Amino acid sequence: MSMRSSIINKLAPDMHRMAPNVNRGFVHQAMIRALNGAGPLPPAAQAADKQRAEQGGDAERGIHEVVENNVRMAGAQGFVTNLGGLVAMAATVPLNISGLALLQCRMVAGIAHLRGYDLDDPRVRNAILLCMLGEDEVKRLVKRNTVPGPPMVIATAPAYDETLGAIIAGEVTSTLMGRVVGKRAAKTLVRRVPIAGGFYGAGTDAYSTWQVGRYATRELRSRTPAR
Repeated sequence: MSMRSSIINKLAPDMHRMAPNVNRGFVHQAMIRALNGAGPLPPAAQAADKQRAEQGGDAERGIHEVVENNVRMAGAQGFVTNLGGLVAMAATVPLNISGLALLQCRMVAGIAHLRGYDLDDPRVRNAILLCMLGEDEVKRLVKRNTVPGPPMVIATAPAYDETLGAIIAGEVTSTLMGRVVGKRAAKTLVRRVPIAGGFYGAGTDAYSTWQVGRYATRELRSRTPAR
């Protein structure tokens, strides 16, 4: 077992203590905040429409800007929430997970909106959450028959499966917690200077958000009729 895996395994029993509000319900709350707006962040559809307008009505160029904007914000929150050391983890891990969930939900919802999906449709919301897992994790879940198909299949399914929604939310929660705690474990191995941890967190959060955006852009094919 690697040193990094050893640290993660030691931290795993305490993950829920460090992030007491991070559960399946938290994922759905992140979705609601992404769609309705949170603080200075406007609703996902409104922000996406603005980007499309700034790109002369070109939806694909608007999608590129949606991804770039949310990647930058993910990097910024990753920097702030990774400045502290192990002592600060109890406070910063939940903030880091919440920040990533909100921004990645918002980004994928913006992509879906510009591709012609109805964000009020619970099937589309399930697809948005599934995109947040990334391609490799989705393929694993499909192979195990945990989910019936990739995001496009979920978004266009004949009917909404409430049970599936709970399963996907649970998977997203576990994946986000694993990414954040795993990142903290890696950081402790290579960096002991707090500000270096901030740069490390910024880079990893920005990159993971970019990966999610790239996957969602490929997966959620356009539902808007060609003109």
